[in-house]
Amino acid sequence: MTMTAKPLKQSQTTTAQPDNWLVTVAQRIHPVWWPLLLRLSDLFLIGVAFLLSYWVRYRLQWFRAVDPANQTDFVTYLPFSVALIAILFVSFSFSGVYRRRRDRGWLEEVYTIATSTTLGVVTLIILNLIYGELSYSRLIFLYAAVFVILFLGISRAAILVLRGYLRARGVAVQRVVLVGAGDVGRMVMRNIAARPSLGYRLIGFLDDNPTKSFTDIGRFKALGPLDNFELVLAAYPVDDAIICLPWQSHRTVARLLNQCEQAGVKAHIVPDLFQLTKNQMTVEDLNGVPLISTRDVSIADLNLIFKRILDLAIVSIGSILALPVGLLIALAIRLNSPGPIIYRQTRIGKNGKPFAIYKFRSMVADAEERREEIAALNEATGPLFKVREDPRCTPVGRFLRRFSLDELPQLINVLRGEMSFIGPRPNLPEEVEQYKEWHKKRLSVSPGMTGLWQVSGRSDLTFDEMVLLDIYYAENWSLGMDLGILLMTGPRVLFAKGAY
Repeated sequence: MTMTAKPLKQSQTTTAQPDNWLVTVAQRIHPVWWPLLLRLSDLFLIGVAFLLSYWVRYRLQWFRAVDPANQTDFVTYLPFSVALIAILFVSFSFSGVYRRRRDRGWLEEVYTIATSTTLGVVTLIILNLIYGELSYSRLIFLYAAVFVILFLGISRAAILVLRGYLRARGVAVQRVVLVGAGDVGRMVMRNIAARPSLGYRLIGFLDDNPTKSFTDIGRFKALGPLDNFELVLAAYPVDDAIICLPWQSHRTVARLLNQCEQAGVKAHIVPDLFQLTKNQMTVEDLNGVPLISTRDVSIADLNLIFKRILDLAIVSIGSILALPVGLLIALAIRLNSPGPIIYRQTRIGKNGKPFAIYKFRSMVADAEERREEIAALNEATGPLFKVREDPRCTPVGRFLRRFSLDELPQLINVLRGEMSFIGPRPNLPEEVEQYKEWHKKRLSVSPGMTGLWQVSGRSDLTFDEMVLLDIYYAENWSLGMDLGILLMTGPRVLFAKGAY
């Protein structure tokens, strides 16, 4: 008997977002116009940068005064302004500034702009030496380079913010269906979940394994076995299909590619080898023979030392700020309800090792004994237990939880090395016992007070989505990622999004 999952209706997979004028305008602009608008805005900003450079040099006269005999009108520099716009347009086009790549970050893009601008300005200076007059100021070209890089850097930051805003509302996103939910498929899910800025929206996934083909992974819908692929393409507005099947399934892959071609869907194939991402493997040389070695997590060796130094620096600064706040919290807890001020609980840390976690008590003293009474109110998925309006919380406890102030004593756990400031949240032993096999990889790094999933949605995410983000963090850790999470933690805590 063949199992077939009936595809969900399109409306069930699309999150409705309220329209506003910005979204409406963006939806009406044809995608082919966006690259042209980017180029036109760059040309305009380059012209403004050169005009500002003239103003700074000849009117404000920063750093070095202009001899009155060499005072020159802007009209004299107009040919150089036009030349700079033309040169930089060519330089940007050939250096990859306009090459579309979803994973390129702001710093990388600004670096490309800076190197191209430097090359263009040097070219302009050489032309000035050949065809210009000695009275022309070369300093104006230096100012122009600085202002071009500054203006285009700001414009790229604004574009990234705007793009993220629009993609969160379903504009300019690629709707993807995933074929195969094994190790490689889950790796793709992790990247889509962790990097929404890439602009992919996963509609769902198919797999011939019965335990996977009918079990959702967070918001990612199980759409049944591979035989449903053609039905899914007909039922959903699919832009891309990502195929993550074993190498021996080449006949099946050929059939899927043919179905994609007929449906006008762009197909991508992820080979088995790519379950070893660039951060999970090292390549060594054995007398000319390349050896690929696996590396389970990225937080090891020197990276582990750097992360520990960052933790100690945060604890040192955080303790100074947390001490007076902690004293006020302790007084409020003592006056609000009977029981201990600090709550101690066993959690599971790195490599499955149990440790005692410390928190300010936010519930009544007999909260554990009353858990069975409210078991039916559990709103969390998977092994977690979460209740948005938990009746066991004290009035002070609700406030503490809303702004994550109950977790301040965990700075002690960070200082002792049982936790890191940034990492997966530690779960209870009974929750870890319910882990699926692929969930256990989140235990390969030290737990943290905040982390990638906390700044991506906190309690609003499903357990599977939390695990996907935690594993992505473990596999792709960098000091820059930690600093980014640290910067995002403050606003998330301040606005209490997803906290309960």
